[in-house]
Amino acid sequence: MVLMEQIKDPEIPVVSIVDLGIVRNIEFEDNEPVVTITSTYNGCPAMDMISMQIIALLQSLGFKQPKIKMSLHPAWTTDWINDDAKKRLQEYGIAPPDKRFTIPADGVECPRCHSMSTRLISAFGSTACKALYQCNDCKEPFDFFKCH
Repeated sequence: MVLMEQIKDPEIPVVSIVDLGIVRNIEFEDNEPVVTITSTYNGCPAMDMISMQIIALLQSLGFKQPKIKMSLHPAWTTDWINDDAKKRLQEYGIAPPDKRFTIPADGVECPRCHSMSTRLISAFGSTACKALYQCNDCKEPFDFFKCH
């Protein structure tokens, strides 16, 4: 798993695919690695890039035919994001998931000024896994990583 920490999420470069819980398992078949990954959302456009980066990394280490196995069960959950990654998301300007499984109309902590006086602008932010908010105090827009 440590090796996979080199691969950053293409949409959020401050967290790795391990930090997000995308990498579920690594095993070997006929001396070749098989990496099981789970998509954060069905149809997530970053998954193709992530798969290509995993294959490229393993080939650079001398493996001839590494494989990617996509697993949809169990479904990915924001509970799989580790605490350090949640802190880095906030430092990067993205409000990390906070156990609310609905998109709150307001009251998401602003990652810039830490105000709770915020409002939902759109249920969809820069990517499908985020919602767009604006802080009423510092006036900055920011993404909130949706819980699921």
